[in-house]
Amino acid sequence: MTKVLMVCLGNICRSPLAEGILRSKVNSSLVLVDSAGTAGYHIGHPPDLRSIEVAKKHHLDISEQRCRKFSPTDFDKFDVIYAMDGANYDDILAHASKDSDKEKVMLLLDEASLSNNEVPDPYYGELDGFETIFQMISVACESIAHKLEANGR
Repeated sequence: MTKVLMVCLGNICRSPLAEGILRSKVNSSLVLVDSAGTAGYHIGHPPDLRSIEVAKKHHLDISEQRCRKFSPTDFDKFDVIYAMDGANYDDILAHASKDSDKEKVMLLLDEASLSNNEVPDPYYGELDGFETIFQMISVACESIAHKLEANGR
């Protein structure tokens, strides 16, 4: 089983959407998808209501997800760790104790053919910003799903 972790700052906007989107595109018996935040602001809480609403609009239910903080032990649990932006990428790498840990970390949008390589944080914006990032994340997750499928996962 391939294990994929999606990471943003608070684990309430971007990474829960990425978790839900990728889960919808892969075989759950072959791929485990989870999400976390580099900060522990919202541990135990559900995703932002705007993320839940945008996901629901696209026939995904992420309402049962609960926020958790990224842990250095995640390097042992996951095969690949996708950061939503450069700041979180750097925060994740700061916890890496060996090169093999660092090699697991990528920017999510490096998997997509988009002009931007960072998923902007929509937290302080309106609902349309959540729709925009949903579309960006979806493109990347489609690419990831195809790669996993090509590798028999």
